[in-house]
Amino acid sequence: MIGNISSSELVVVGFVLFLLFGGKKLPELTRGLIDSIKQFRTAFKEGAESKDKELK
Repeated sequence: MIGNISSSELVVVGFVLFLLFGGKKLPELTRGLIDSIKQFRTAFKEGAESKDKELK
């Protein structure tokens, strides 16, 4: 579903975010989003590894 997003749709979403949060808040918001994604991936990998250990 996410793979079907075109560049024009991303521009519209970016513009709406700019209007909602302003130019000063967007970098902070982006950093927070990236950190959250990294933490989610780490937790997912740790969960998968612990599940593999339980199965063995």
